[in-house]
Amino acid sequence: MAQATRQTLSAEWVTKSAFTPYGDLVLPSKDGKSYDETDAQLDLSQGQPHFYIMQLKQRGKEFHRIARHQLCTQCLGSLEGKTWLLAVAPPNNNSAPNIAQLKAFQIPGNCFIKLHKGTWHAGPYFDDDVINFYNLELIDTNEVDHFSYDFLEQDNVIWEIMTAD
Repeated sequence: MAQATRQTLSAEWVTKSAFTPYGDLVLPSKDGKSYDETDAQLDLSQGQPHFYIMQLKQRGKEFHRIARHQLCTQCLGSLEGKTWLLAVAPPNNNSAPNIAQLKAFQIPGNCFIKLHKGTWHAGPYFDDDVINFYNLELIDTNEVDHFSYDFLEQDNVIWEIMTAD
């Protein structure tokens, strides 16, 4: 096989409007605020929710696999105010993400993201040695609802997320 082509994605700081095709950006709000459209619009109706802290070690900013979960939404956020990166493509009915809509976001540690059902995602990636993330999905998401696409195997491509820092 020929050497893989390397493609770069420039990470942009996440905003509500930029992230809308992929999910919700949830920012801090005052205690007692009533539920509204600024809250995460969750769908965990296909099973038992699983809310946990996952500890990830730094693994660079390159990826060739991207995954999606079609039965539930997923929430991710870092603890301790750490900034992190995520590559995403919007949900579709194909077995591969739409590369033209593949984007990378830099997400600060004072918010979290909710992925729409079916949103393709790769990450989290970060520069710190270790980051703890809270994760909300279903107890069996990674066993029964984990569909992936391998850019290296299918397209001979490896993606790298770049930041302006």
